[in-house]
Amino acid sequence: MAGRRATGGVDELVTAVLTASRVLVGVSARSLATVEDTVTLTQLRTLVVLDNHDEINLNTLADLLSVTSSTAMRMMNRLLAADLVTRRDNPENRREVLLGLTDAGRRLVRRVTAARRAEITRIVAAMPDARRNELVLALRAFAEAANEPEPRPESAATIGW
Repeated sequence: MAGRRATGGVDELVTAVLTASRVLVGVSARSLATVEDTVTLTQLRTLVVLDNHDEINLNTLADLLSVTSSTAMRMMNRLLAADLVTRRDNPENRREVLLGLTDAGRRLVRRVTAARRAEITRIVAAMPDARRNELVLALRAFAEAANEPEPRPESAATIGW
């Protein structure tokens, strides 16, 4: 497979992305195994979204997760019970609550992200240097096409999802 030359066809690209996604799902599953007694994959995604934003309201969280507000509320209630998130009244709008991470929630995101980063580093280090640069450009274009924003500079090391 390494010797195969890319022709640029959409079907070939989709196959390559699907293959790479299997690798990344495996990396994610192994990193989540370290905290599976604490959170589910969906709950971790919620924590990562909160980690990449300052405090946000429930509707914004639901939009970022592509779920309904009621689903986001149930998720928040479970994470509140686990002391991984915060909820406080918005001083500027009494009808709204602001959601954020506790220190424990932030530490959990960092721990999972560190495990993922270590395994991805091992994989990327096995690639030839020139191919790494190509991969950076390709992955940025892929994320842009999916409307996935670049992480904030202070969270770049912990984008963990």
